[in-house]
Amino acid sequence: MAPLEELRALCLALPEATERLSHGEPTWFVRGRKTFVMFADHHHDDRLAFWCPAPPGVQEELVRTEPDRFFRPPYVGHRGWLGVRLDVDLDWAEVAQIVRDAYRQVAPKSLAALLER
Repeated sequence: MAPLEELRALCLALPEATERLSHGEPTWFVRGRKTFVMFADHHHDDRLAFWCPAPPGVQEELVRTEPDRFFRPPYVGHRGWLGVRLDVDLDWAEVAQIVRDAYRQVAPKSLAALLER
């Protein structure tokens, strides 16, 4: 499966997740309102990636330890969002966990709790 299709499947499997274009790219929302993943097809750089909110401290740690896979994205990086490259060798189980963590950052507690079941 292409990276976009794989990412789409991960995002849409989450409770009340929806997809629509935002800034010209596929973007996933919780209940159609809060963004939890933004696809970035060479959006202002040469990377195929996605951007997502990360738990406190995660962005800094991953960018520092694995800069070939993770980066601080423009516009939202200063708020702790993480850039995840999709044009490198991927561990889709790790990507799935990052997506779930991003969802937990913005989802209402009642929806986030559904991930624990």
